[in-house]
Amino acid sequence: MVQRPGGAEFAPGAYVFPGGTVHEDDRMFPDEIRAAAVRELFEEAGILLAHGAGEHECAKVRELTAAGVVFGDALNNVGLTPSFDDLVMFARWVTPAQLRRRFDARFYLARMPVGQRVRPQPGEVTDWLWISPSRALSSPEITLVYATRMVLESVADAPDVSTLFARARDLKEIPTVEPRIVRTASGWEIVRE
Repeated sequence: MVQRPGGAEFAPGAYVFPGGTVHEDDRMFPDEIRAAAVRELFEEAGILLAHGAGEHECAKVRELTAAGVVFGDALNNVGLTPSFDDLVMFARWVTPAQLRRRFDARFYLARMPVGQRVRPQPGEVTDWLWISPSRALSSPEITLVYATRMVLESVADAPDVSTLFARARDLKEIPTVEPRIVRTASGWEIVRE
C-alpha cells in the first residue's frame, strides 16, 4: 500500500493501492486499463510488471520517462513488454452517483517480480508498506478510504496468497460494486447493494 501526500486531491494522507487513470499513451496497448495499471504501479511504487524486467531495466525505463519519453515507448526502447497476464482482476468499484468526482476502479492482484524492489515516487507517495489485509484493517495508524477498506475485507479471509490468486482466477464474472450514499437518522452513510 502507498500513502497519499497530505495535499493530494484524492484521499490525502490515506493508504491506498497504487493506481490512477488511463492516460492517452496507455491506448497504444490492446488493453488500456491493464496498461494504466502497469504504468501507475511503476510510477508510484517503482515495480515494473514487464517480461524480463529486473532492477537494471527498471532503472533504464525510469531514466527514459524522466527525460520525457512516454511509458510505452520507454518499454519498447528497453525491449520490454508489459506482463498483462500477471494481473488478475478480482474486483471493480464505481463510486456513488451522487459524488461530483467519480471513479470506476479495477483491483488487480499481482506478484512482486523477482529481482525488483519498491522505489516510491517522491511527491506522489509519502510512505509505503507491505502489510497483510487483516493487519491493515486493524491498525489505528493506517487511514483507509471506504473502497480500500472494503477490498481489504474481501481478501482478508484468504489463508494464503495462492488461495487468493486461485479464488480470483476462478471468478466467472468480476463483481462490480456501486455503493450509494443515503441519508439516515444518524447522518449520511455509504450503503452497498
